[in-house]
Amino acid sequence: MTHCGWNPTLESVFSGVPMITWPHFGDQFLNEKLVVEVLKIRVGVGAKVPVSWGVKNSEVVVSRENIEKAVRTLMDEGTEGRMMRELSLKAKKAIERGGLSDENLAQMVKEITNKHIFKKE
Repeated sequence: MTHCGWNPTLESVFSGVPMITWPHFGDQFLNEKLVVEVLKIRVGVGAKVPVSWGVKNSEVVVSRENIEKAVRTLMDEGTEGRMMRELSLKAKKAIERGGLSDENLAQMVKEITNKHIFKKE
């Protein structure tokens, strides 16, 4: 389970680990939207309202049923759970040596180092 901060979000994607998302505030809701609704590689618990810092008894309200549903979906051996695990593994492979992200980064470095403005004269 992750609060959807950028670092743990990237770590879980790059590690190929399926996660349940439970954002609390700030960019965490946007990060959750990316991995749950766009990439469809994580399951959300349904948190919709951010924590209000400095407000006594402010909490993220999520139902017990939503948490159970997220856990069941993640652990499900059916189509949805299997698809999330496969997409997570694809993301992991993309950053490994020879993967798409690795190759793109290598190509960018090569392009930059070949440019005239970066070469010593």
